[in-house]
Amino acid sequence: MRTIVALAFLSLFISCQKKEVVTQTKFVKDAHSFSNPNEAVAKHLDLDIKVDFDTQTISGKASWTIDNTSKGNEIIFDENTLDITKVTLGDDEKETKFQLGSAVKFHGKPLHITIEPNTTKVNIYYNTTKDGVALQWLKPEQTADKKYPFVFSQGESIWSRTWIPCQDSPSVRFTYNAKVTVPKELMALMSAVNPQQKNDTGVYRFKQDKAIPSYLMAIAVGDVEFKSIDNRTGVYAEHSVIDKAKWEFADLGKMVVAAEKLFGPYRWGRYDVIVLPPSFPFGGMENPNLTFLTPTVLAGDRSLTSLLAHELGHSWSGNLVTNATWDDIWLNEGFTTYVEHRIGEEVFGVKEAQMQTILSRKVWENTLAEIGKDSPDSKLKVDSSKGNPDDAMSDVAYEKGYAFLQTVEAAVGREKFDKFLTAYYNDHAFQSITTEDFVDYLNKNLIKGDKVLADKIKLDDWIYKPGVPSNVINPVSEDFNAIDEIQKTWRKTGVKGLSQKIKSTNEKQHFIDYLPKDLTVEEMAAIDKEFNFTNGGNFVIRRQWFIQALQHQYKAAYPAIENFLCSYSRTFSLTPLYKEMIKTPEGKTWAKQIYAKAKPGYHATTVVEINKILK
Repeated sequence: MRTIVALAFLSLFISCQKKEVVTQTKFVKDAHSFSNPNEAVAKHLDLDIKVDFDTQTISGKASWTIDNTSKGNEIIFDENTLDITKVTLGDDEKETKFQLGSAVKFHGKPLHITIEPNTTKVNIYYNTTKDGVALQWLKPEQTADKKYPFVFSQGESIWSRTWIPCQDSPSVRFTYNAKVTVPKELMALMSAVNPQQKNDTGVYRFKQDKAIPSYLMAIAVGDVEFKSIDNRTGVYAEHSVIDKAKWEFADLGKMVVAAEKLFGPYRWGRYDVIVLPPSFPFGGMENPNLTFLTPTVLAGDRSLTSLLAHELGHSWSGNLVTNATWDDIWLNEGFTTYVEHRIGEEVFGVKEAQMQTILSRKVWENTLAEIGKDSPDSKLKVDSSKGNPDDAMSDVAYEKGYAFLQTVEAAVGREKFDKFLTAYYNDHAFQSITTEDFVDYLNKNLIKGDKVLADKIKLDDWIYKPGVPSNVINPVSEDFNAIDEIQKTWRKTGVKGLSQKIKSTNEKQHFIDYLPKDLTVEEMAAIDKEFNFTNGGNFVIRRQWFIQALQHQYKAAYPAIENFLCSYSRTFSLTPLYKEMIKTPEGKTWAKQIYAKAKPGYHATTVVEINKILK
């Protein structure tokens, strides 16, 4: 019986796989891409590249299978800082003309290639250069094991064009195969089906048969190992990190099962993660099959693994159903934040989910305090057309998006909303959509002309208007209410013994975030003695504590703050500290001194953000 059931399951699995070939036939205008996909579009990539650590370059050939729908004489790709050496057409490699257009800040140049009406393949020979934003080249001393060099990519939002010539818009999806040659001591990994051990040739081959947008093209090359967590999840990391990572991520398989229970099958085969060196600029990046993670999530107590739930959630919202332009980024991040919290509730319980929701709300409030409630950037649908699309990405997309979906859930009931979301993911699988596509789908499939329900949801207020809509749900946590009561009395009773009442990372963060504005240095020292926040907290606790230390000039923490800023490149965890430091002349001088030391280890995108703060 087991064999028969297994064969039946395998047959069903293969059948499902075959159905998941989806063709995008219309493309919205993307202000951040020079490409013309409605006339000629890239459909599949065969990549053959060599990674050279001596010159810190990637070189080779990108062979694009295209659909020349207009039967015209040109196809346009995006490139930025690449050295294009030759372009040929077809398998017989007939050389053709190419021309680079005028440069646009952040966006690079259009690559105009002459084709014929019947052209189906374009081969682009190229080299990367030292100015490519997507690639971070690390010396051995910048890695955990300090033995071999390392390189990794970060493509979101418009940086994949700095390591591969492509039609770099989230609306253009393609499959790919890749051959990657690296030094024999190292292993290559991509956002595809990956090897689980090194080979003795240094040549690795990859296949991604699900159509993805270019920002999800990813590569990592280093001295890494693999350890399995369960039959379809596992972790890659350097030798000194791998056991910690496997222990920390023990619930990864449970998270995948929980997500499937909520929103339908995981469609990407394996779900593995890689812990990158500290210069990785984000908490995580949801590259298909292989999430890239910051080492700051390795808290030693599994307290920061909600980040895993977020990146896993992107396997449905973002990777499966993708924002068609960067104006629609909330469709990726707001939905994923909602999914993250639902996975967390399923795996870790309702109380944990309630605390996480309040922490999310605090992030949204802090963002609005900084940008202003009436700022157009506080809308869900944003206008990113005026410059670098990264500048339009803020916590609004995450937290307001999450709060909006909570509002819809409350209006129709969780059971009905779960069915709607599952249908939404299935109906738009492997497609890129706009905010307007989603609004149309919601109106047709959930609101259905019900004016009472529409008034209850207030769709336009959430998506197209700034600030906080009037129907926002105020989250409640009994655990945090208990912390709030402690905040009212600890100044009278003292802090001794509080660490026995305030134990979890969530509780500690909430306690830190709502400390009195007039806190004295003596009180800071007493709290620090009780909790050891300066030297003993995990990454998130130290970050929040250091903000308080800077606000209240708790100089005992300053050496730890400097070490913190020099040890990581997690952009949006560092920027709040730099913003606090520059509020005083002496703080700004100190910030610049630290930055001068830390900058060589920062990722290029981190450098851009901190340059804006210190200018």
